[in-house]
Amino acid sequence: MNMRKNINKSIASVLAAAALTLGTAGCNGFLNVVPDDGLPSIETAFNLRSSAIKYLATCYSYMTLDGSMGNDPAILGSDEYWDLYGRVTSNQGNRVPFTLSYMARGYMSANNVYANDWRDMYRGIRCCDILVDNIQMVPDMDDSEKAQWIAEVTFLKAYYHFNLVRKWGPVPIIRESLPIDSSVDEVRVHRDNIDDCFDFILELLDKAMPDLPLVNPSVEEYGRVNQAICASFKAKVAVYAASPLFNGNSEQAALVDTDGTTRLFPEKTEDEKLARWTAAMEACREAIAVCDEANISLYRGDDITYRMTDSLKTTLTLRNAFNQKWNSELIWGNTQPDPTTMRMYHKLCMPILNGFTDQLGGYIFIGVPLKIAEQFYTVHGLPIANDSEWANINPMDLRTGDDQHAYYIHKGHKTVKLNFDREPRYYASLGFDGGNWLGQLGNYNDLKPDDVHYVSCRMGGTHAKRDSETGPVTGFLPKKHFPIQATWTANNNFTGASTTWYPWPMIRLSDLYLLYAEAINEAEGPNGAHSDDLFKYINLVRERARIPDVKTAWDTYSNSPGYYGTKVGMRAIIHRERLNELAFEGQRFWDIRRWKEAPAEYQKGIYGFDVTSAKEEDYYVKKFLYEQKFGLKDYFWPIPTSYIEVNPNLVQNIGW
Repeated sequence: MNMRKNINKSIASVLAAAALTLGTAGCNGFLNVVPDDGLPSIETAFNLRSSAIKYLATCYSYMTLDGSMGNDPAILGSDEYWDLYGRVTSNQGNRVPFTLSYMARGYMSANNVYANDWRDMYRGIRCCDILVDNIQMVPDMDDSEKAQWIAEVTFLKAYYHFNLVRKWGPVPIIRESLPIDSSVDEVRVHRDNIDDCFDFILELLDKAMPDLPLVNPSVEEYGRVNQAICASFKAKVAVYAASPLFNGNSEQAALVDTDGTTRLFPEKTEDEKLARWTAAMEACREAIAVCDEANISLYRGDDITYRMTDSLKTTLTLRNAFNQKWNSELIWGNTQPDPTTMRMYHKLCMPILNGFTDQLGGYIFIGVPLKIAEQFYTVHGLPIANDSEWANINPMDLRTGDDQHAYYIHKGHKTVKLNFDREPRYYASLGFDGGNWLGQLGNYNDLKPDDVHYVSCRMGGTHAKRDSETGPVTGFLPKKHFPIQATWTANNNFTGASTTWYPWPMIRLSDLYLLYAEAINEAEGPNGAHSDDLFKYINLVRERARIPDVKTAWDTYSNSPGYYGTKVGMRAIIHRERLNELAFEGQRFWDIRRWKEAPAEYQKGIYGFDVTSAKEEDYYVKKFLYEQKFGLKDYFWPIPTSYIEVNPNLVQNIGW
């Protein structure tokens, strides 16, 4: 359609709603492009490449703020973190917003919808359509570049639809944006069924793929969509489409359109459900091939030049795989998180280890529930309950740090046995009382155990709870978020907090490998035609984490040898592997929902230690903090009541 005619040569309403940068200052050239400050007409928006690229940036500017404490529901809105309830000072000036922690406590309603970006997603979709309709007007661009930009916004349109679907389930599909002068009946759209939604998203990604570059040609273009991103995102979408929450979910049978009969979650046969998993398996396989061609590989710390022991280098490698910008396994990094916001989070939530003081720093008010610490594997790569060597060990008994664990736990410090003999990802991901924390040092060569700082959370310790505004909250901290470069360089000075910006990982290669293993298992089981690939890719992730391969772990050290031999057993192994490998990356929130395992996980409750105690025997007491509830309605967001009042054709989700 000719958008110039339909919107009377003005795109003011779109651009006014998108006055955001695409990325962050100092990251790269393209990410600093912003829309015009004025209200350009179509002619001025697309009269030259220099103005058109600002419109492309506008299309990107609606990207979700993954990793942002105030915007990403998968962080403070989850059961993987626990915020300090009632804190005030740390929220002033939007320092580290706590609003989404109310979502974790179950305070959502149809009149108070947290992380509500319904309108922004549809605005972003409209922006993408406008660019597609008008890019041919730009005189100083060649056809190949125009085709690439169209492919980029086609991808973005798919992503914006996906974000709507994973939150609200079936949503109205926007194949073409309606003209501004559309009638009331035309704009009162209906929700499309869930299969049509996923098919449309996958169709858009297939359409975008051929005209995208394999990789971004220069650092100035990092953050823009390429074939590796597109193929990997398609794999993730295909896995979501096949997952129990979306694939023939009979629990959603009551969700019907306004006619009272059309199901928004169509009934399916088992063969139809299986076909989704087969398609997901193929999409993952193709994505891995594209990533191989793009030279994307698991990060193994080859660029770490410090002279370190194997244990220190392993934990640093595992941290860097997440928080080192543009590392070798990052397929898609979200450039929306800005340095100021990230720096504020680091300043307020990272423990001060190197002797400086700060009245507005080191609050450590975001904790990790005890159940997440318990979730990580033992040193044998097994759940605690399945490791034979843990059969007669009470994880809550006390033990003193020794030479064997000196690079993980401060020697002579008494802590619980839960913290001993765990997999390296445990020590790379978690901070805890007595646990070493690599960082805030002037030198990282030839470190001895006593050279490494450690966390002291009990009352009387350096990181003990000071007042109602400070943590610790549970006794565990999300260490994985903080790069080794994050440090303090001055006392009581905001500029004294120094950190390093990194793009939030949307998809890492280890994520893709585990999606492939999951799809193979669900499509064929662990003994099918692609079983070699299943074990190959999950074991590549485990090998990097320095734990035994699946078969060795279960056959040699477990109380259930051969557990991996059935689809059900392998499913549990793959799910746990994802939860451990991708911990604190915003994946758990969505995974336990699409697996329909959220009710069981939330039922475990939020526990921590008694952080107001000084003595070990008093501190290490399991303390109940909150009872999270998760019912059928909690799988999907409510559509805001005000939206339904405007458009009665939008039926409300179940339970809201």
